Amino acid sequence: MKIYLATNNKNKKKEMVELLPNHLIVIPSDEGIEFNPEETGTTFYENSLIKAKALYDIVHYPVIADDSGICVDALGGSPGIYSSRYAGPKYPRGKKNGTKISQEEQNIFLIQELNDAIKKGNLPKAPYLNGHRSCHYTCAMVLYAGPDRIFIAQETFEGTLIDDIKNQAGTGGFGYDPIVFLPQNGKTVAQISAVEKNAISHRGKAVRAIKGIIDKL
Repeated sequence: MKIYLATNNKNKKKEMVELLPNHLIVIPSDEGIEFNPEETGTTFYENSLIKAKALYDIVHYPVIADDSGICVDALGGSPGIYSSRYAGPKYPRGKKNGTKISQEEQNIFLIQELNDAIKKGNLPKAPYLNGHRSCHYTCAMVLYAGPDRIFIAQETFEGTLIDDIKNQAGTGGFGYDPIVFLPQNGKTVAQISAVEKNAISHRGKAVRAIKGIIDKL
């Protein structure tokens, strides 16, 4: 079945193709569709629903949308929904002019911000599953099959943030993956294979949660 994916991120498309091999996954840019909805939600779910509805209103076909990001427990869950726009402690929700910094700069800033927070010791109460460097990815995924047929799955993927950008490792994955260490694997997310990542990642778990519904559409 043909399913539209509400993103122009080719890395996300690649992961979704791997996770749903029996379906044709299409992103807007594949068909020359201009797609850049304003994400005004305050939660991952709200933003994923905004994207799903916006694309469905154009294509009138089943749409999958996800909103995901990295949440650092000692930073109160920041950058969270602002992960793609994060521009350091001065601009945790992104720069006002909308310009973005490179992923490498984002990685450096996030490590520095966490190091400073730990050094100051004024940390929020949180379920630090892996100590004060604990973090997790969150993915809220919406399957939008029509205005009255909406399905949602939200999942997490736990790890720890490395303490120095010099320790980043791996060439797989994308985004913050080189700086998120998985204690159970002894590797960063960027060092594990795509198969391993899809088995335990936030997006992989969310897809499996709604796969049964997708297969019945």
